[in-house]
Amino acid sequence: MRRWVILFLCATPFWAQGERQFTFEDMMSLKRVGEPMVSPDGKWVLFSVLDVDLAGNKKTPHIWVAPTSGGEEREIIVGQDADRPRWAPDGKRFAFLSNQESGSQIWIADFDGAVGHVTRVHRLTAIASEAQGELWSPDGKNILFVSSVYPGCADEDCNARKIEESSHSKVKAMIFDRLLYRHWNSYLEGKRNHLLVVSAEGGPSRDLTPGDYDAPVFSLGGQDDYAFAPDGQEICYTSNHEKAEAISTNNDLWIVSVNGGEAKNITGENKASDSTPLYSPDGKYIAYRAQVRPGYESDRFRLLLYDRKTGRKTNLTESFDHWIGSFVWAPDSKAVYFTAEHQGEALIYALHALKIAAADGSPLHFGEPRVLVAGYNGDLAITPDGGTLLFGRMSIAAPSEIYASDASGDGCPATAGDADSGENNCPLNAARAITQLNERLLSQVSRSKLESFWFRGAKGEQVEGFVVKPPNFDGNKKYPVKFLIHGGPQGAWGDDWSYRWNPELFAANGYVVVMINFHGSTGYGQRFIDAINGDWGGAPYEDLMAGLDYAEQHDPYIDKDRECALGASYGGYMANWILGHTDRFKCIVSHDGMFNSTSAWGTTEELWFNEWEFAGTPYNNRALYDRWSPHLSATK
Repeated sequence: MRRWVILFLCATPFWAQGERQFTFEDMMSLKRVGEPMVSPDGKWVLFSVLDVDLAGNKKTPHIWVAPTSGGEEREIIVGQDADRPRWAPDGKRFAFLSNQESGSQIWIADFDGAVGHVTRVHRLTAIASEAQGELWSPDGKNILFVSSVYPGCADEDCNARKIEESSHSKVKAMIFDRLLYRHWNSYLEGKRNHLLVVSAEGGPSRDLTPGDYDAPVFSLGGQDDYAFAPDGQEICYTSNHEKAEAISTNNDLWIVSVNGGEAKNITGENKASDSTPLYSPDGKYIAYRAQVRPGYESDRFRLLLYDRKTGRKTNLTESFDHWIGSFVWAPDSKAVYFTAEHQGEALIYALHALKIAAADGSPLHFGEPRVLVAGYNGDLAITPDGGTLLFGRMSIAAPSEIYASDASGDGCPATAGDADSGENNCPLNAARAITQLNERLLSQVSRSKLESFWFRGAKGEQVEGFVVKPPNFDGNKKYPVKFLIHGGPQGAWGDDWSYRWNPELFAANGYVVVMINFHGSTGYGQRFIDAINGDWGGAPYEDLMAGLDYAEQHDPYIDKDRECALGASYGGYMANWILGHTDRFKCIVSHDGMFNSTSAWGTTEELWFNEWEFAGTPYNNRALYDRWSPHLSATK
């Protein structure tokens, strides 16, 4: 017997008197804190704060400042939206983005470092194609930014003219003769992302990445895909020059002079993705993330080092079996700090250079990664003296705030990515809060901690699950269950915060929330991730059912006669799969879930995903690659 797919759940609220229930309105009232930007003198940290106006149906970013030593945080640009602050190297100014005039443009703020105040702001650009992702050059002379331009245009006037013509045209239909013609919910309209540079004092901009390519590539967030060399005379960026981009993950790193000229591909031998370049402060190296399996967007992200003098590439994390997240160089270029998911957390690791002789001119070797800071962390930054790490930290009970931790210390060994906290006297560095913008609101509502459990899942392997209990939990009562299924499928539940599928909000009106990191989830090694390839309904389904069985058997407060499965994206696919394979749930919520993997080829831009997940690796299957790549003969 099939169950209905429904969209709303109701239950009697359970929360303590004096502690009110966490609501959707509460969640939308929380301030969304962005990445930390440390001032050149190390005294201040800038960050964006996104405010949501439910009544006005809009989101507005603002820029705040706080002392890196801790203290009162405050908004410092009043009267206009402001986002993505980036310091000038002298610390007397910073650039930011604002829609105050002429769409998204770069603005400059004069900053008084003695008291932490902005004394003046002015607009730097007025480009018709608008500006995003600004970055101040280390020599202070230029500002690099991303703009969506027509690839056939050589200057701002050409783009302005075409944009004006398009806005006044009575014909709004668009004709596309290739993929990619959109990214997710945005049509490209024949434009490309290019990197432009403008003098920090103003004037016309110059396109450093001309051609019919996205440079940098499309990104949903995370670390920048471009960077300045320390002398300000070169940039490195990520671009995919394959003719059939929709079927390729072959992003490469390119370098070009800030004065323009022909760009050089420095990772062309790798047919998988290379991205997020970051120059070492001494200018000798470029660190970047790389995958090795072409066409596989969920391959392991390794941390590589490119020697700018010899062109030699060194894999710094070959034995480390987790994905590299955000990373930052130590100011002396003798260490790299990075984040990586590990069993529901995102730990901070340290890689230290070993002081050994290098008579053959080879670079210093780095030791094995060691865990430095626990918790769920991201968006790393470091003070100019190298003594303090700053980062965003979140949990299941609170959204991201900025924290700080000592950057020194040996940390814990991290064999194959696992933190071995069982080592005698294994030290982890404590973290302290720099900002607490949401503490006042959160202190008024009841929240629950994330509880972990392990069980034997598919293939006889250990699988992790999580439970979030309702407010004012009473172990003698029976509670209905919301069984959440994550998307991806290469994603994971953990001790983190979400403004979309939020376990605290799901639990707030009297439910026990159960979540399983089934085979295919991140944070448990690449072999565990790969286990879902070609097996979307096999091992993951077995894990989900076994995990829920375990929770029912060990948690007597669960009412197994009142359980609802909910999932989005791949979670929606699995919700559909569950609907056809079991009657144990009273309701099922399928949000944006695939139900026909064949038709997905015609409804997605990212064909590489379907080719890998459902048809085998295209680079290893010439017939499939020929089928979906009409320009193959021109590129291979």
